[in-house]
Amino acid sequence: MYEGYRQLHDAALAPGAVDAKTKELVALAIAVSKECDGCIAAHAHAAVQRGATPPEAAEVIGVAFLMNGGPATVYGARAYDAFTEFYNTHSAGGRTQE
Repeated sequence: MYEGYRQLHDAALAPGAVDAKTKELVALAIAVSKECDGCIAAHAHAAVQRGATPPEAAEVIGVAFLMNGGPATVYGARAYDAFTEFYNTHSAGGRTQE
């Protein structure tokens, strides 16, 4: 089951008509809407690895606020904190676990 899910994950997030960075930012916004801390961490990390910036993360999290209301304001803050933590580590030349 996990192998099948991994294959789906890899296929869905592979670059195509939409680049991988944008797909990870979409996944981050959905993670906020689904209120999934593990998903937030995974997609914040992946978005940073694919070159996303804090302003981009903030904008997609803002869309999650619009679409999900009050609960997104709690999970959105968590998502932005996770994103900036990974971003700052990555920008400082530190290696985050892939």
